[in-house]
Amino acid sequence: MAILMKKCICFPPPGYHRKMETFVYKLHKSLYGLKQAFRQGFSQFSTALRDMGFTSSQANHSLFIQHHNGASIFILLYVDDFIITRTDSSLISVVQDQLCQRFHIKDLGILKYFLGIEVAHSKAGLYLCQRKYILDILKDSGHTACCPADTPMESHLQLNDSDGSPLDDPSSYRCLVGLLIYLTVTRPDIIYTVNILSQFMHQPRQPHMDAAYCLLCYLKATSGQGLFFSSTSTLHPQAYCDLDCASCSMTRRSTTGYCIFLGTSPISWKTKKQNTISRSSPEAEYRAMAMATCEITWLSYLMRDLGDPFIEPVPWHCDNQVAIHIATNPVFHKRTKHIEIDCHVVHEKITQSMIHPIKVASDLQIVDLVTKALDCDSFHQHASKLSFRNLQVPTGGGSLSVTTHAHTASLSIPLD
Repeated sequence: MAILMKKCICFPPPGYHRKMETFVYKLHKSLYGLKQAFRQGFSQFSTALRDMGFTSSQANHSLFIQHHNGASIFILLYVDDFIITRTDSSLISVVQDQLCQRFHIKDLGILKYFLGIEVAHSKAGLYLCQRKYILDILKDSGHTACCPADTPMESHLQLNDSDGSPLDDPSSYRCLVGLLIYLTVTRPDIIYTVNILSQFMHQPRQPHMDAAYCLLCYLKATSGQGLFFSSTSTLHPQAYCDLDCASCSMTRRSTTGYCIFLGTSPISWKTKKQNTISRSSPEAEYRAMAMATCEITWLSYLMRDLGDPFIEPVPWHCDNQVAIHIATNPVFHKRTKHIEIDCHVVHEKITQSMIHPIKVASDLQIVDLVTKALDCDSFHQHASKLSFRNLQVPTGGGSLSVTTHAHTASLSIPLD
């Protein structure tokens, strides 16, 4: 997309040499690839959308929304690419005509591929995966013919920054982990492993590279696996929150994880090592609850902008009863007086009826998948509850096996 700029000062492009190297050049148009071009392009495009009656979401400034006569249209912008969706199909053609009058745009049709994410449509729902991206990673790393693995990491594997010999070329490890980080956009089943591997970017060693190769073997076996968003699923949210207490052998800090569902489909997940050392598992769980609460709060703002706010308190599943008591009853002063004040946002949101904590059995805690390395049986048991699908493994007759944490069914999904 060509965007005009009023003023821009830049250095000569690579390969262009003059005798006076101290000169800079004033551009009348932005050059694609410059740092200023992306900011100027977003500014020009967002200004045009606001002139057309769109408003920017306060939860995501790249999301533009317009409500008109009971219908809505949404535009998600990323640099010079954007996605348009709507509740009324006639609105898209109107918006496209208005944009064509101001910019040179190209209509790529129904969304099938965006930023490395493959999209498959059907009446049953929407399927997202990164199969091509995975195959490219395997090819670049030379693991196209590797033996498949059942899990992304060996059970109870403990990595540290002292065992093993340092890598001769650490850049290969850093590049590989960087590629894997983006893969977690559609693969919550590998987020824990990637989180562990990313902690050794400063000085990777051979055991770290071996663990990364094990993850590649798992990706080889599940390259076609992705997330399925059912069109018949409800829009009732629910959250799961858990931690692995003092799991880091180097710092003794706990690992926090959460997964938030909209109906039967996961829409947000994260795993992170806590910033401080907790004195007890309830305290560590309370800190984990605070992080998940902030994410639920943000999602509530986003859903409100989309026109479908959370009406009822979000069911929030936690397997630590003491942490739930601390969150609902602030009388436990001796146990909480040393905890940072921002963690007490949990009690505030419970009082405001935004979340509703529920005790769940430890063996039913889905988030164990993103907080620790599990054995094969436990891993696949929890992974089956995350609405994962594999379009490369038909169940016969062109049907696709559909498994959710609510039920199991077989649906015929013709792809566009």
